[in-house]
Amino acid sequence: MNSFIEPIRQRLIDGTLNAGKAILEIYNSEIQVETKDDDSPLTQADLKSHQSLVAMLEELTADVPVLSEESSAVPFSERRQWDRYWLIDPLDGTKEFIKRNGEFTVNVALIENGVPVFGIVHAPVLSTTWLGEHGRGAFKSSGDSFEKIKVRALPAPDQSPWKVVGSRSHGSTEFEAFCERLPAHERVSMGSSLKLCLVAEGAADLYPRLAPTSEWDTAAAQAVVTAAGGEVLDATTLQPLLCNQQDSVLNPFFIVCGQRHERWTEALEDALATSRA
Repeated sequence: MNSFIEPIRQRLIDGTLNAGKAILEIYNSEIQVETKDDDSPLTQADLKSHQSLVAMLEELTADVPVLSEESSAVPFSERRQWDRYWLIDPLDGTKEFIKRNGEFTVNVALIENGVPVFGIVHAPVLSTTWLGEHGRGAFKSSGDSFEKIKVRALPAPDQSPWKVVGSRSHGSTEFEAFCERLPAHERVSMGSSLKLCLVAEGAADLYPRLAPTSEWDTAAAQAVVTAAGGEVLDATTLQPLLCNQQDSVLNPFFIVCGQRHERWTEALEDALATSRA
């Protein structure tokens, strides 16, 4: 159990839910969309959630840096000195927000020495929150209380098809190549970090992300997955994904799993080799 988190855990949850309420106010009105320098969409909901979360974190832990998707870029020369910091995505799944399909989240993660050790993922429209904490476990709440969750054992594919999660808005040829090499399986499309949470709660077995993401997209949900007994692995090395290891905040391709198996590791290797050919 993280002694740093213990006295502020409930206030972190409450603050994340408050950011979700600020998002819903805009979601239920007219949505105005701007375009950022990287051509990704930006709404007032992203900014309101960012302001709400940063204010909360600065009040609770004034001495811990905060890195947000919507904050000014922090050079790696400064970030590399951080052994502990907050990494947040105020609105993960802005495209889903604009589509009004409800598949977007608020992500708050605590990173210690590159490892996401605590994470909250909140889906405002779904009124559902996932929580993961190193040494304590993973939990899900769709009401007033949290219930413990864990990844499921990978079933024998001839008895029960594997469940593979894919992105709602960001497909890739590598993902298709990966699925072609798998045994019997079912696909589920989902937006935002909800995909990782499906693996964490045992509703899916694999989530191969063979397309670009950033660290703030995944860190909070990675904490949930690992606390639930799963792994988030670099697709090439099959080593755990780490944060703040380089100048770029882009993730490598990765895969989320409840359990390792040679059938999917071979499929992944083949899919990546095909993309390099």
